[in-house]
Amino acid sequence: MERVLGIGGYFMRATDPVALSAWYRECLGLDVDDNGVWHQGSGPTVFATFAADTDYFGSRAQQAMLNFRVGDLEAMLAQLRAQGADVAKETQDMEGVGRFGWVTDPEGNRIELWQPA
Repeated sequence: MERVLGIGGYFMRATDPVALSAWYRECLGLDVDDNGVWHQGSGPTVFATFAADTDYFGSRAQQAMLNFRVGDLEAMLAQLRAQGADVAKETQDMEGVGRFGWVTDPEGNRIELWQPA
């Protein structure tokens, strides 16, 4: 059986693609080239499905949620708050898995930030 090798891209609609791309670069430090190519650090990637009625993604209209690995969750959340981003007040710790926090981008997409254990 042929198998996929990894995530090859994540594509999203945006009312203002240029501004949204800038937000990801400036607020999250997503270092992409002119074609959107990003060479991410090595580490685990989780592929999971959720029930259709989950509230975990924020808005029920949001069908998927992007999760970014971070080295220091508290520092990332502080950086986002300093830039005026919509950061959730709560964080979550999962023993053996890591720590989680959330931010909503300017177009209303909830993003999960994960500091692996």
